[in-house]
Amino acid sequence: MEQLNLPPFKPSIKILNGTKKIFDVLRRKYVALTPEEWVRQSFIHFLIEHKGYSSSLMTNEVSVSLNGMSRRCDSVLYRRDMTPVMIMEYKAPSVEISQKVFSQICRYNIVLKVRYLVISNGLSHYCCRINDDGTYCFLKDIPNYEDL
Repeated sequence: MEQLNLPPFKPSIKILNGTKKIFDVLRRKYVALTPEEWVRQSFIHFLIEHKGYSSSLMTNEVSVSLNGMSRRCDSVLYRRDMTPVMIMEYKAPSVEISQKVFSQICRYNIVLKVRYLVISNGLSHYCCRINDDGTYCFLKDIPNYEDL
């Protein structure tokens, strides 16, 4: 898989039924190893191993209903009281992070009302905090869990 702008980790990868799969530590199962999934797993390991996030407070593929349509957030981080605090959206390294991608994650936040939004294609990472007045503040780095 492509080298990303994230610390390396030791993935568990195997071939099942002719398809390359990677172990998802949050879903606790092997999933198809696509470029976007490579970014997701790399980013999740980065958060756990370098930012102090607990795997028990994160989930992948979180369904939300928006205007009668079912959508899925790539990952959601929760506080210890299980209220959502961060939505994460991943794209393949070949996908440019654009206003369209940012608008996508903002739509998810209409439902979840989190404080932090993170977008990554594995090469570029963006994190913004939503202030009490509804304005966005882009941060220079992904915060440590204890600072959320």
